Amino acid sequence: MTVVQKFGGTSVGSVERLRNVARRVASRAADGEQVAVVVSAMGKTTDDLLNLAREINPRPPRRETDLLMATGEMVSSALLTMALVELGCPAVALTGAQAGVFTDATFGRARIRGIDTWRVEEEFAEGHVVVVAGFQGQSPQGDYATLGRGGSDTSAVALGAALRASQVEIYTDVPGIYTTDPRIEPQARCLQDIASEEMLEAAAQGAGVMHPRAVELGLLYDIPILVASSQAEFGSGGGTLIRREVQMEPENRVRTIALDRDVASVTLRHVPDRPGIASQLFGPLADAGISVDTIVQNASELQLTDLTFTVSQSDWEETREISRPLAEELGAADVLFKHDLVKVSLIGTGMQSGPGYAATMFRSLSEAGINIELITTSEIRITCLVNAAHGEEAVRVLHAAFRLDEAV
Repeated sequence: MTVVQKFGGTSVGSVERLRNVARRVASRAADGEQVAVVVSAMGKTTDDLLNLAREINPRPPRRETDLLMATGEMVSSALLTMALVELGCPAVALTGAQAGVFTDATFGRARIRGIDTWRVEEEFAEGHVVVVAGFQGQSPQGDYATLGRGGSDTSAVALGAALRASQVEIYTDVPGIYTTDPRIEPQARCLQDIASEEMLEAAAQGAGVMHPRAVELGLLYDIPILVASSQAEFGSGGGTLIRREVQMEPENRVRTIALDRDVASVTLRHVPDRPGIASQLFGPLADAGISVDTIVQNASELQLTDLTFTVSQSDWEETREISRPLAEELGAADVLFKHDLVKVSLIGTGMQSGPGYAATMFRSLSEAGINIELITTSEIRITCLVNAAHGEEAVRVLHAAFRLDEAV
């Protein structure tokens, strides 16, 4: 049986933690399983490397930035392999490219295009644990390309799919997936399981435990993903299983509340309401590799409309540079930019078959004096944009309103 384990930056953040991970991996390999391990960079290495690049050049070239950033995971994979060998567990470290991970050429946010597992399977045949540097792959030109923040999750699930693993295990510094961030709401409850669809929405709306693309791959290939603490005693159970189907709690159909602080909004005021305006605006943003999230267009009045959309904070400066001349070209009266917003999202597959969730959400926020600036929905999600100063309070208010501290 093949299993893929992924250990995050905190889990491998020191020599002692690396040794702890090595003991866990070696114990699993001793049970006769084929184990592939995907690792992130140690601790804050990624941030340190990025800060170093920006000291040299405030806007460093993306190709060279990826080359630099990829080294963090290589260090982790080499050190963990050394720790495994010291324990008498045969192991080999591979870069993403050596492990057969092929990507497109979108530096900084590359997509995996395929994985050739021949080298990993060859190492398995030799009795080795394979330790793979996550977050990276090889572009069509042979360059290092990174997958974006949290990309090691994506590396692990993609590798699990390619190897037809029975399960992918994501080990991090938290015991599992909670009803909301326990640092915000101490009464948050660790879930035993959560539907892949729910986790995908939560990850996309700011729940930082899992990367959205990793969850999407797990859903696509029907691979169970266990999220658990790397500090828990091996074999102690626990953690949250992300899987296609879960047992719904009959009384509480809201599963989790997500808070996304990585939000900046752009509003084009009094844009002429005519066909093609949206494509003229969002086309150049897409060409620049900027992902647009929430989009709200007001009802047309006198053939003019206001158009608001959100992007991540990291894309704000480039979005501003693109949007200002476009707004003038489109005939907008003005363009406004805001940084002081957060997204608060209510998520649960059970909401689609029951009434009153939106009403309860809006009433609870209103009673707490929290103004809603924008609202978007999907079949299993209701998202409100509120002032950043009230984001954490909104989470606590909604957690209490939907009694998520209770396993009902």
